[in-house]
Amino acid sequence: MIAILIAGAVSIVCSIALTRVMIAIFARIGKGQPILGAEDRGPTHHMTKKGTATMGGIAILTSAAIGWTVAHVRDGLPFSTQALIIWLTVFVLAAFGFIDDFLKVRRQHNRGIFWKKKGWISFGIVLLLTWLLASQTGVSETISFTRAEIPGWDISGPFYVVWTALMVWATTNAVNVTDGLDGLAAGSAMFGFGAFTLIAYFAFRNGEIYAAIVNPLDLAVLAASLAAACGGFLWWNAAPARIFMGDVGALGLGAALGMLAVTTNTHLLLPILCGINVLEAGSVAVQMGVFKASGRKKRLFLMSPIHHHFELKGWPETTVIIRFWLLAALCVATGVALFIADFTNEIRIIGEVAR
Repeated sequence: MIAILIAGAVSIVCSIALTRVMIAIFARIGKGQPILGAEDRGPTHHMTKKGTATMGGIAILTSAAIGWTVAHVRDGLPFSTQALIIWLTVFVLAAFGFIDDFLKVRRQHNRGIFWKKKGWISFGIVLLLTWLLASQTGVSETISFTRAEIPGWDISGPFYVVWTALMVWATTNAVNVTDGLDGLAAGSAMFGFGAFTLIAYFAFRNGEIYAAIVNPLDLAVLAASLAAACGGFLWWNAAPARIFMGDVGALGLGAALGMLAVTTNTHLLLPILCGINVLEAGSVAVQMGVFKASGRKKRLFLMSPIHHHFELKGWPETTVIIRFWLLAALCVATGVALFIADFTNEIRIIGEVAR
């Protein structure tokens, strides 16, 4: 528990400080986030945000990595291979997002070089990294809900690599889609990482039940570092935002959430914990489906992702953000409740067997 507290404290302080540095850097550059205009059917009601500092994800991920590393100074917390591969995944996806962010700022247009091929390239990257996780660690290769044994469908080999790659890739895209209002993505991600901190710590304290998770304490420290770093970033990112996280942050945080679900054997719990991200990404898919099915004539929402729909319906941005945060908190609470319910039931069964 002390390691988790150290990681959180260091991460949040570093995040507040480094994010302020990022804001100053962009102020000196005199450039910032471009916004899609009417010609691209973008959120023109956000044009006032044009030029806001971006790439704040650099501060989030760097601060979390510092907090996680400092927590290992204490004896008893070894660096785990799984956590290291998670960090590798996070920073590779973040670097991919950074290239896109850099080109957007340089060209002052909200479409980077990977606009149409971005999905395929990022999926290929994630596929290689999930293969590395499966081949270099003892991760349980089953489809899981709250534990590796539930439902425990064995899909070892290529099927497992593809399944987990799809999980992680979908989560990175969902978080990226959610990152459209001040503080929305960072706040919802903070809730998600908080849930994974609790899940991994439960696994650490109850090794006989969660034996399939390798070094869960290190995973708890990693999740706590990211949760705290998101909290520190929100100091500057809350509406009205002085900085955005950019693709570097959205892709990195999404990768971390997806990989934590893989390593804690909570594959099917992830869509519940990240329910707000599922809602956001789902609204885009539904909008595109309706638009194509109608011969490119009709749309279900005024604009997607769905947070823009509610803005155009007349909701103030802060109202949308807070209500979506509440939905995110409800989703996380539901997911954690299901996890604890299964844990409680397993404890009961173990007690009955012991008697």
